[in-house]
Amino acid sequence: MTDIERRREPGAVSKDRLSPEAQAALAAGRADSTRRAYREDREAYIAWCATRGDQPVPATQELLIEYATHLTLTPRPRTGRPSAPSSIERMLSAISTMHAELELPRPETKGARLVISGYKERLAKSKSPRARQQQAKAAVPSALRQMLAVLDRDTLIGKRDAAMLLLGYAGATRSSELVGLDIGDLAECEEGFEVQIYRAKMKAFTDTAVPYGKNPGTCPVRALRALIAAMREAGRTEGPLFVRIDRHGRIAPPMMRRGKPIGDPSGRLTADAASDVIERLADAAGLDGRWRGHSLRRGFATAAVRGGATMVRTARQGGWADNSTSLARYYEAGDPWEDNPVTGL
Repeated sequence: MTDIERRREPGAVSKDRLSPEAQAALAAGRADSTRRAYREDREAYIAWCATRGDQPVPATQELLIEYATHLTLTPRPRTGRPSAPSSIERMLSAISTMHAELELPRPETKGARLVISGYKERLAKSKSPRARQQQAKAAVPSALRQMLAVLDRDTLIGKRDAAMLLLGYAGATRSSELVGLDIGDLAECEEGFEVQIYRAKMKAFTDTAVPYGKNPGTCPVRALRALIAAMREAGRTEGPLFVRIDRHGRIAPPMMRRGKPIGDPSGRLTADAASDVIERLADAAGLDGRWRGHSLRRGFATAAVRGGATMVRTARQGGWADNSTSLARYYEAGDPWEDNPVTGL
């Protein structure tokens, strides 16, 4: 028995015994965004170990304490500030799971997490906004109207962005779910559209009903019909629903980097690109705060609570589990003004 086999974590999977197809299938069980973040986190950790002359695995508790301390003090090139506590916690998880994947026992992270706890308290006492978890603002109907107002809906880009906003809100989609839609996933009916959405967290499809809106300007059905008709005129009757479009109205224009083609050949937008659209429209509308693709999902949940929708109906429209704890938080919080216990005391 080898030393690694003696130290193997119970239940660990030996990847060298799996076929390439099985390894790919195993990797697919984790979201793309998580895989990408973990890969970057691990690369950064290994590079830091190299500068110190330390072996990255197996990691000692002392090494992880030093790394966590380094992360709380060292500005990141992109932001000019040290990592947020939640980011450091994710980095520890990336390192821990790396050990499991290498069939090594998971390292002790208690000391590193104490460092993070102290870091959180230091940020809180200094009134740093990074002491609070950064959440995307909720795109409630009033915000949606402001973002729609800055669009030129006579253009193909304007039609696409309006449909993204309104369908993302009505279907309470995550960005990845929104850009994963194909034209064929939408079935028009008398009441509106029935949209087959693959819910990433549930690992299942939902048939989501998207009805007509009372106001034509904010109606998701009319926005979708306008986009599909414009795409048809441009020769697109199948494939991804939301595609990249240049300022000349060309669909899926080629993109190059260092002389090599990049991007999905079909033109399908990435989840990050969809979030960038929301951020750009919010900025153009003069809205403060952090706006991303998740703003649409949060906006739906917030408006549903304020409108008196039941939790079960909200969950099934937005692809949450019936007993979702994340959705329950919206209901527990309620409306901070309407449900304020101070009122009437």
